[in-house]
Amino acid sequence: MKSLDGIKFAEMVQMGSHHLFQNADYVDSLNVFPVPDGDTGTNMNLSMTSGAKETEANAVEHIGKTAQALSKGLLMGARGNSGVILSQLFRGFGKAIEKEATVDAIQFAQAFQYGVDTAYKAVMKPVEGTILTVAREAAAHAVEVAKTEQDIIVVMEELVKAAQASLANTPELLPVLKEVGVVDSGGQGLVFVYEGFIASLKGEALPEKTVASSMDDLVNAEHHKVQDFMDTSEIVYGYCTEFMVRFEDEKLGGKSFDEAKFREDLSHYGDSLLVISDDEVVKIHIHSEQPGEVIAYGHQFGSLIKVKVDNMRQQHTDIVGEGHTNESAKKVQKKHPYAIVTVAMGSGVAELLESVGASYVIEGGQTMNPSTEDIVNAIKAVGAERVLILPNNKNIVMAAEQAAEVLDIEAAVVPTKSVPQGMAAVLAFNPDASVEENKANMTSAFAHVKTGQVTFAVRDTSIDGVEIHKGDFMAISEGKIVEATTSLASASETLIQSMIDEDSEIVTVLYGQDAAESEVNTFTSFIEENYPDVEVEVHNGKQPLYPFILSVE
Repeated sequence: MKSLDGIKFAEMVQMGSHHLFQNADYVDSLNVFPVPDGDTGTNMNLSMTSGAKETEANAVEHIGKTAQALSKGLLMGARGNSGVILSQLFRGFGKAIEKEATVDAIQFAQAFQYGVDTAYKAVMKPVEGTILTVAREAAAHAVEVAKTEQDIIVVMEELVKAAQASLANTPELLPVLKEVGVVDSGGQGLVFVYEGFIASLKGEALPEKTVASSMDDLVNAEHHKVQDFMDTSEIVYGYCTEFMVRFEDEKLGGKSFDEAKFREDLSHYGDSLLVISDDEVVKIHIHSEQPGEVIAYGHQFGSLIKVKVDNMRQQHTDIVGEGHTNESAKKVQKKHPYAIVTVAMGSGVAELLESVGASYVIEGGQTMNPSTEDIVNAIKAVGAERVLILPNNKNIVMAAEQAAEVLDIEAAVVPTKSVPQGMAAVLAFNPDASVEENKANMTSAFAHVKTGQVTFAVRDTSIDGVEIHKGDFMAISEGKIVEATTSLASASETLIQSMIDEDSEIVTVLYGQDAAESEVNTFTSFIEENYPDVEVEVHNGKQPLYPFILSVE
């Protein structure tokens, strides 16, 4: 094959997206930290799916225009750092060939290289042994091959081989991967995309992942009931929430799973509820306004396998068109001079952020990284002239930065990486200051805040000399695991002891849905008795997966 047009490239994109979709669970399992929010595969899959959807809708013979469609879809659908990097790779790819009707082998290889250059520029501190390394080494090899090889299929084959070899070498570049015994998850996701590309070019079929279709069929039926017959503004429960729980004997307490009671309890959270279970797992689908609370309820029965949350209001608008919304929804909102848009899981956390000045809290965070488009839509809903975006999660910062770039109003990202940092930043907001002044002041305000979290391990592993077993409570201080134990009390106490020093004045405890009242009281008493000079504030964050989130200032 001496040239590649837009139609053939669109077929490659569809195959690459499908192959990643089939293996998203596997990519999720490669995350280094054994926390219940290992979502690299989910984020890359949702990002690539968005790109593939836009490509399919706008595929033309002109490869430059088709590549631009992929770039646009990926840009707006990008979730998490892995999804944003993936979008940047193909943003550069598309930019390199935007004027070309077809490309030859050299142009094809150089487009991958331009994509790598774009992605590296987008990352403030590139780390080798990651998706960036895999993309870079694969593209560099393809460029070399294309100097003497005119067949695009051969060039793509060589690119895939180089990507696979680079992926296998990531543990040698990033010690933590070697310690845990995995390859880089983002790099693996990219390899799946590339494998789909070459399969499409060669006309080969890729192995299908065997999945139970009953839940999918029922979900599709539920969605079909409403999508064409209502206004977007009439959707009462806005988040389509799907997840699976693998039963654990210790959580079931020796009793058999009561599907009827489980269904009845969940029915209070929304509508379109579907529950299917067998001896090992239960699959749930529900439309709800509190997806975090639904997920937390399911977590009481075992470990979360897969979590997927979609904003149905946005999906419905995409399906039926903007013109389908009613007149009241079309009215131009009154512009507010300033807005703070932030991200958090747990209705209690959201209420707390709003009480100190947040204008809009996007439901998201661990397991639910909002896309670039989700953030853009939230900002548009606020209707402000200037906006400050607080991601409150290191895996959302890049998507927030992309959102700020595509907005037509003055916007800046205050790079908060936790809820405690977000709280401190919001409190430092000055409505009379400029966007850049506020960004600087708010960033300075959260710099002194220490963040601690207690969550549970989803698998056995060893990190930084800490032996971790599935089900252990892990104490995480500033991103570092300081203890793993079977006792929530022990993990919490060790965590706070590692965080408090002679300069500490205030401790804030956000307790989640997995923390019992007695456990909260015991922990609070421990802090007060051992650190009498420190002021303690306790709030019900209602966050899932994390019994305690701590802030020390």
